[in-house]
Amino acid sequence: MSYPGYPPTGYPPFPGYPPAGQESTFPPPGQYPYPSGFPPVGGGAYPPAPSSGYPGVGGYPAPSGYPAPGGYPGATPPGGVPSYPGVPPGPGFGAPPGAAGFSGYPQPPSQPYGGGPAQVPLPGGFPAGQYPGGQGPYPSQPAAVTQGAQGTIQPAANFDAMKDAEILRKAMKGFGTDEQAIVNVVANRSNDQRQKIKAAFKTMYGKDLIKDLKSELSGNMEELILALFMPPTYYDAWSLRNAMKGAGTQERVLIEILCTRTNQEIREIVRCYQSEFGRDLEKDIRSDTSGHFERLLVSMCQGNRDENQNVNHQLAQEDAQRLYQAGEGRLGTDESCFNMILATRSFPQLKATMEAYSRVANRDLLSSVAREFSGNVESGLKTILQCALNRPAFFAERLYYSMKGAGTDDSTLVRTVVTRSEIDLVQIKQMFQQMYQKALSTMIASDTSGDYRRLLLAIVGQ
Repeated sequence: MSYPGYPPTGYPPFPGYPPAGQESTFPPPGQYPYPSGFPPVGGGAYPPAPSSGYPGVGGYPAPSGYPAPGGYPGATPPGGVPSYPGVPPGPGFGAPPGAAGFSGYPQPPSQPYGGGPAQVPLPGGFPAGQYPGGQGPYPSQPAAVTQGAQGTIQPAANFDAMKDAEILRKAMKGFGTDEQAIVNVVANRSNDQRQKIKAAFKTMYGKDLIKDLKSELSGNMEELILALFMPPTYYDAWSLRNAMKGAGTQERVLIEILCTRTNQEIREIVRCYQSEFGRDLEKDIRSDTSGHFERLLVSMCQGNRDENQNVNHQLAQEDAQRLYQAGEGRLGTDESCFNMILATRSFPQLKATMEAYSRVANRDLLSSVAREFSGNVESGLKTILQCALNRPAFFAERLYYSMKGAGTDDSTLVRTVVTRSEIDLVQIKQMFQQMYQKALSTMIASDTSGDYRRLLLAIVGQ
């Protein structure tokens, strides 16, 4: 599923990003409430959370529930995201240097990763309910893993953006490129710090760091470095756009992003997609997908899942009964019932529903979904259930299949490692070891080579 034609000359040419050299004028003050660096992955996306579940957000956030203009703590200073090459003008992220400071953005709700171990074995997602090399069904989340999640990349202490910009400039100057110096800087800085390096580089040398890196690198190494330098929300939006651009659609990418992110992340992706590419994400989904799969993705891109952490066991029982009646308990399948429950209930609530379902139906919900659905809608529904059960295990499985067998699906490998590196890659590594009896780093080392391998291993850690 490699991205067809990863843009050789620059980011996809869609209106939105400030043109090179004109960042200071885009957008007019106050036009766009984003700080230029987006929420820092570590602090913004899924902060470490208690094991009990979601903070009491309670019900559906109001449609007007976008965060007010302000800044994420620790975000890049306004104007910190330079233009990407090849993109015509239009409103974009980044603010004029003189703009009023951004302050006080609410942080996204913290995202826990399941509760204690499930009471019932829950196969699914693997052939015959087995995970390859694993002993038994799809693993539920062990309590040990649940105590807050963590990334393998932490912000560097004593960070100096100008010093790092200088190191990168030296690494690329003259004959040849010092890839090791680039790896050392990039793998040991948070995404937020990388945005500051990008801004410092342009300030110091009057050149675009991304353009310089692109001219020095190629292939998978280039894709990995560019992904690391994109703000997280932009990278998700860019991946979705890439998955739907041109002939054919990469449905797995749509599922992986839209079915696993928090409400706040999805809303920010939708807004970024509009401002950067001048397109409506929901419209693009509608024109690229159809049927029950289209409905599921449209539901997902509303970013309206209940995020109340309290589990209502009575509701779980009723939902389990409804799902049974909509599938196993009748001739044919009532797909809208599955869509309604899986798109609206909180992840802890869905976990309780899965446990209740296995008592009602004498089989687990994942295998019922496999019997009642097929194709992309089956994959989408299973992804939601696997995330409710054990999100790190879902990503461990994605990583395993990106490298298993002949050839490597490098785009999935890069996207998963980069997007989870400051969120829960530590837990993903633990689950990978548990599910496949081998270390993630071992599999990456045997499947990749050169600087690309060195940088991946530096991010993943041993």
